[in-house]
Amino acid sequence: MVNYKELGLVNSRELFKKAIKGQYAIPAFNFNDMEQLQAIIQACVEESSPVILQVSSGARKYANQTLLRYMAQGAVEYAKELGKNIPVVLHLDHGDTFELCKSCIEYGFSSVMIDGSHHSYNENVELTRKVVEYAHKYDVTVEGELGVLAGIEDDVVAEHHTYTQPEEVEDFVSKTGVDSLAISIGTSHGANKFKPDQCTRDAGGALLPPPLRFDILEEVERRIPGFPIVLHGASSVPAKYVDIINRNGGKLKDAIGIPEEQLRRAAQSAVCKINIDSDGRLAMTAAIRQTFGEHPEWFDPRQYLGPAREWLKELYKHKVVGVLGSAGKA
Repeated sequence: MVNYKELGLVNSRELFKKAIKGQYAIPAFNFNDMEQLQAIIQACVEESSPVILQVSSGARKYANQTLLRYMAQGAVEYAKELGKNIPVVLHLDHGDTFELCKSCIEYGFSSVMIDGSHHSYNENVELTRKVVEYAHKYDVTVEGELGVLAGIEDDVVAEHHTYTQPEEVEDFVSKTGVDSLAISIGTSHGANKFKPDQCTRDAGGALLPPPLRFDILEEVERRIPGFPIVLHGASSVPAKYVDIINRNGGKLKDAIGIPEEQLRRAAQSAVCKINIDSDGRLAMTAAIRQTFGEHPEWFDPRQYLGPAREWLKELYKHKVVGVLGSAGKA
């Protein structure tokens, strides 16, 4: 077993306390490869932001669990090389079994999510409590989930959306001992978060998604004051990336995200961790497609992955500064 502290990582406990007090959210960026990881660390060092490196079950299989351990350790050392020892968390995103969470803890993860939201309430409580009991032996923090987000992202697939029931949160937190709680207030996984018939249109004809349920968030905050809340599926799906992709051979249709002003509002509440994955995928794909369109003769991966890394870095810097408010909080 490798403890995360040996890798220079931290868990999320103190980061979340500071975020709630300071009314900002920690960026939780998913990554699958070296270029994404470089962009995340570069952006967060330049803006002096703490960061949560998120790995889904699918990403762990793609990158290899042993390589991931050393990539995380390398990320910590890379940040120091760039001039700032920012706090770095390595987090399992949407773990669905005790065995997966246990394996990640043994391979150096400092935080895990156990998503039992697809089970009955009592089964969710039992599974979450089991993960918490194991994780806390090694000072690893645990995120649970109440409510179901619609959409598709990696191994997470849900056709229907189920809002979190505020009356359940006190009982769930008390019985499980989780360190943070992901709730469902209208965010959604993937780039196609909503169907057109769920949206309205602005004066220019652009689709506007239904607003987030801040009433649910406020009631959750009232029931468990000061407890760390997490938002999943919080990508904004910038139209500029969708347009570039489609101009260069892509076929993205009805790609609709969460308005950034709503995410800024959420980040100033008890929401202290906001997950962003699809926006990074879109930025990287847009850069690669545009580069191929401008230079069809190129075949060296560095020629198209280099620009993609730069686009990613600028996206992440924007999120840290303009949306989450975590710049300068490292």
